[in-house]
Amino acid sequence: MVTDQRPRLSREQIFRTAVARADRDGVEAVTMRNIATDLGVEAMSLYHHVANKAELLDGMAEVVLDSITAAVGTPVVHDPADWKPLLRKRILIARDILLGHPWAPALIGTRSPMTLSIVAYFDGVIGLLRGGGFSYELAHHAMHSLGSRALGFTQELFGPPADQSEPDAVAALTAMADRFPNIVGMMAADTHDDTGALLGWCDDQTEFEFGLDLILDGLERLRSAG
Repeated sequence: MVTDQRPRLSREQIFRTAVARADRDGVEAVTMRNIATDLGVEAMSLYHHVANKAELLDGMAEVVLDSITAAVGTPVVHDPADWKPLLRKRILIARDILLGHPWAPALIGTRSPMTLSIVAYFDGVIGLLRGGGFSYELAHHAMHSLGSRALGFTQELFGPPADQSEPDAVAALTAMADRFPNIVGMMAADTHDDTGALLGWCDDQTEFEFGLDLILDGLERLRSAG
């Protein structure tokens, strides 16, 4: 009797394999053909489960976001003063997971903001704010102030061009020190140490936590004043 030895596929298996490929080789290496090779099947087999590359990328983002939601859990604010350390911890847990998938922030930024995983995560953020005594109006302001930082990364306004590395961009600016003395002076005084915790051109752990604490401290002052 001949048995079918082909692997049994599922959407989750395909998405997780794509995440593993992106972690190893970058998201640009995620193609239907490469994922099929990793799974030991023909590329056409994937199309029975995933319609196209866009759906594959959506699924990858969902895998990462679901892992964040599972990791942060649903903490309860027993004392209104606890909102800030609980929210800070939640955000840094999310960031720690994203550091394991450095391609994910850029991908998440291009996906729909209304997926269930994103809604669930931000509902938890708002729940912590409400538990801390925030009105819905102040919670709304807080969400806008945090932006992508609430999910553990920052979308920088500027970055090096796509065809230019950060050292190249720095060198180009340094060569124009006479025209841009303040920017070049600031960059020369840069003391970033945690370059291993990087999720963007200038989004390292030090800068991320600095900005996060400024926002949380400001929100606490508004909460207390209310």
